[in-house]
Amino acid sequence: MIRKGNAIIGQSGGPTSVINASLAGIVQAAGQWEAVGKVLGMRYGIEGFMQGKIMDLGRESAAALEGLKTTPASALGSCRHKLKEEDLPAVLEMLKRHDIRYLFLIGGNDTMDTVHRVEAYARKNHYELVGIGVPKTVDNDLFGTDHTPGFASAARYMALSVMQAGILARDMQKVDQFVVFQAIGRSAGWLAAAAALGKKDPSDAPHLLCLPERPFEKAKFLADVKRAYEQFGYVSVICGEGITYADGRPVSASETTDKFSNVEFGAMGGASVAMVLHRMIAKEFGFRGEFQITESLPMCAADRSVPQDIDEAYRCGQAALQLARQGKTGLMVTLVRESNQPYRCTTGAISLSEVAVKAKPMPDTFINAEGNFVTPAFLEYLTPLVGELPHYTRLAYHML
Repeated sequence: MIRKGNAIIGQSGGPTSVINASLAGIVQAAGQWEAVGKVLGMRYGIEGFMQGKIMDLGRESAAALEGLKTTPASALGSCRHKLKEEDLPAVLEMLKRHDIRYLFLIGGNDTMDTVHRVEAYARKNHYELVGIGVPKTVDNDLFGTDHTPGFASAARYMALSVMQAGILARDMQKVDQFVVFQAIGRSAGWLAAAAALGKKDPSDAPHLLCLPERPFEKAKFLADVKRAYEQFGYVSVICGEGITYADGRPVSASETTDKFSNVEFGAMGGASVAMVLHRMIAKEFGFRGEFQITESLPMCAADRSVPQDIDEAYRCGQAALQLARQGKTGLMVTLVRESNQPYRCTTGAISLSEVAVKAKPMPDTFINAEGNFVTPAFLEYLTPLVGELPHYTRLAYHML
């Protein structure tokens, strides 16, 4: 039975360039459903919600809501609060106080755990609440979905950045013999791997990928660097921030953790992975080189967002509301790829209990046997998401 009440939406974790499109999808669809009274927003996620920071999204102009589709970052404000058991009574009290019967949280693994636990706690305490998760993460490591909204745009950012920086590195190889580019990705290498999409020739960047899915071996890495340098005259290395040695030690040597006990790579307490690899190469070969760290830039580069990614993020928001209209709860919206050529994708759903706190690493079929690059299968998977990349001229160098 559909119960009338208010709806509330929250955003958590790191943003993407399309997360606000999902917000727009929920708000616009909820505004057309008679079962929903007010459409509310959490200011700074579940943390702000417990503090009573709630906004009335129904009072926003139609133009502002439409503009969310192409606005980067998290319009509601985000947080990284780890929900504790002792928080749940306070959350339930706020839900009751504002007659909230529909809860929508947009986020990644930890956010799905939050909505799962709140929905289950409300049910246990006989409070009727529909809880739906909407996927979001540039890491693309959410279980149960073909890809996550936000990943495609961040992947395009990576591919373009490494293409362009690779041309620079190639032309400046007499000054700098190597460059190390660090990508976001604590336990999954999807974004680091995306750098390979612009590679058209063996000499093009990148030459080596260091992915969290494979243990880092210093001797093998340095041998690969030497081989690439001897073949191309310079070396382009892309590393995921979360690469570790076989015993689980972070290559960054970071010991700082966030509220979810996740290692904060490159935070105080340890160098960035790119810096560590830079030092390794410089010490071993005496090369001069650069390291580049984008950090949050791929999360908010609206100028490089993929229109299809915006559309899919918006449709995920609408699909979340549709699930609620069907009386379903405890689910996360998923993207389901129906075909690759032509690319077709629809929405589905998966139980939050199957998603919460789980991660989706790159499958073995996407990583080559040496563990230092991707396979054609990965490029086939990624290409329809990112779209066409620019073509840059290469001189033939007819020397006298």
